[in-house]
Amino acid sequence: MNESQENNYLSVVYNEKDKPYTRYPDKLARHLFYKYKMQPGQSLLDVGCGRGELLNGFVHCGLKGCGVDQIDMATSICPGVEILKANLANDSLPYGDNSFDIVFSKSVLEHFYYPEKLVSEMHRVLKPGGLMIAMTPDWKHEYKTFFFNDYTHRTPFTKISLRDILLINGFNNVEVSYFKQLPFLWSMPYLLPLSLLIKWFVPPCFSKYSKLVKFSKSAMLLSRAVKPLN
Repeated sequence: MNESQENNYLSVVYNEKDKPYTRYPDKLARHLFYKYKMQPGQSLLDVGCGRGELLNGFVHCGLKGCGVDQIDMATSICPGVEILKANLANDSLPYGDNSFDIVFSKSVLEHFYYPEKLVSEMHRVLKPGGLMIAMTPDWKHEYKTFFFNDYTHRTPFTKISLRDILLINGFNNVEVSYFKQLPFLWSMPYLLPLSLLIKWFVPPCFSKYSKLVKFSKSAMLLSRAVKPLN
C-alpha cells in the first residue's frame, strides 16, 4: 500500500468507533515484558506500530521505545517517542545495524508477499543476543476468514512456517506457540478448558457481540527468537 492507502486503511479498519482504544495493548505489552524478562531501559523497535498502542504500552513498562511504519499515526498517543516512516515492503528499516535490544511486531508479517525481506531487516537492526518477538494470525484457526476479512492479508503462517522463516533468516532459539488474546488466561492458564468449551459449543454468531467468544475461537501465533552473538 502507498501512504494514502495506508492512511485510509487505518482510518477505516481501525477507526475508534469500531475498534476503540482499550487497555488490552497495555496488558499485552506488560505480559510480554515479564514473560520474556525484559528490563527497564532496554531499547525496543515496534515494526509496523500502527496506532501506537502496543508501543505506548512497552514505554509504560520502562523500555526505550521507537516505532516505524508507513505512516506516523502513532505520534498522537506516543508523545516524545521517535516514530519514523518507511515502506516496510521495499525499504530498509531506517536504523543502523545492531541498534536495538528487542524488535517486536504484531499483525504485520502476514501483510506482505515477501515477509522474509522484513524479517531479514529486523534481524539486521537487532543487537547480537537481542530478542525478536513476532505475532501473526494462525492459519489453522483463521483459514476461513484470513483473506476475506482483511483484503491486505498476503501470506498466512502456521507454527512451522513462522519457525522456518525465522531460522532461515539467521535467528536461533526459535519458539512458536499458540496465543489466546484473553488476558485472564495469561495469569490463570488452568482456565483454558473454559475457553475450549466456548470454542466448541458457543455458536460463531456470538463472536460479533462477545470478545470472550471471539478470542476463544481464534488464536495468534507468538514467536520469540534470538540473534546469535556471532
